[in-house]
Amino acid sequence: MSYSFGKNFKVTLFGQSHSSEIGLVIDGIEAGYKINRDLIAKNLNRRRPGKNEFSTPRKEEDSYEIVSGEVDDITCGAPLCAIIKNKDQRSKDYENLRDVPRPSHADYPAYVKFDSHNDIRGGGQFSGRMTAPLVIGGSIAEDLLMKRGIKIYSRIKSIGYAEDCEINLEDINEENFYDLKEQVFPVIDPSSREKMETEILKAKEEGDSIGGIVETFILSMPVGIGEPFFDSLESVISHAVFSVPGIRGIEFGSGFEAAKMLGSNHNDPYYYEDNKIKTRTNNHGGMIGGLSSGMPIVFRTAVKPTSSIAKLQDTVSLKNKSNTKLKIVGRHDPSIVPRALVAIEMVTAIALLDLVMEGEK
Repeated sequence: MSYSFGKNFKVTLFGQSHSSEIGLVIDGIEAGYKINRDLIAKNLNRRRPGKNEFSTPRKEEDSYEIVSGEVDDITCGAPLCAIIKNKDQRSKDYENLRDVPRPSHADYPAYVKFDSHNDIRGGGQFSGRMTAPLVIGGSIAEDLLMKRGIKIYSRIKSIGYAEDCEINLEDINEENFYDLKEQVFPVIDPSSREKMETEILKAKEEGDSIGGIVETFILSMPVGIGEPFFDSLESVISHAVFSVPGIRGIEFGSGFEAAKMLGSNHNDPYYYEDNKIKTRTNNHGGMIGGLSSGMPIVFRTAVKPTSSIAKLQDTVSLKNKSNTKLKIVGRHDPSIVPRALVAIEMVTAIALLDLVMEGEK
């Protein structure tokens, strides 16, 4: 089994939701890179639980420690290892789940795969908690991408049926995104935020949860990044994004709407502007043939409703081999979308940097 991703910028995760520590090892950072601790702290805080009524009450400071691979915040060429100590676990909340698996969680298939030895506490290695160390690796990747002029932004496009404003794919301007990373609930049109928050609070009051869509924009990507077929730009981004717990789908550019279009409408005509080749439309979402085209990369990610809800649900008793009911206790997000957004950005940065480094060989 593997908890690693990437070839040139390789990230390996370790730990479980309720283990004493979680962390990651990064291979591929050249010696002499000054670690941007401010960016790591900022992104960890964006993802951190327990900040508001829209996230789980579990309070983790997510303070981290780099234990190898650097000297005085300068990388030394050895693998970089960072850890985060878990401090607010309530493992007793999960004892009954060894027998009664939670609907739409990994409990049952993990029970079978690991011959009943799976760590049930907080979801073990399948938990969204594991995205915290990913943020450390993603922040380093994001910093290295920004040094190359490449920037990543994301916004909550929708929560349930409440939607943010539409953006023309061919008219994407960084000015639209200037404060997204400063917002707790990142949207472009501030008037849409209240509608989305209302959707979340309504689901929470009913003992339920709700999903949504995250839209991600990658700006100033050089032309030709990606490898044909199995390591195409879409393939690598999708592989990384689907590693974030709770992801149900991804689409690029015009996405599934392309199935309704004629080729004459979907094709993006080329033109010159300021001695650069651009396209008048961007249905391809910045990627053609698995390679970056130089246009902004745009993709949308569907995030499912949080599986742990307060409502009584049908399940089974593995011990008695019978049907039963389950009332989940513990602390859970009524919507994981705001925190998943940060994880999506971070794994995207890791995927992009890995491909950019491949192209620089």
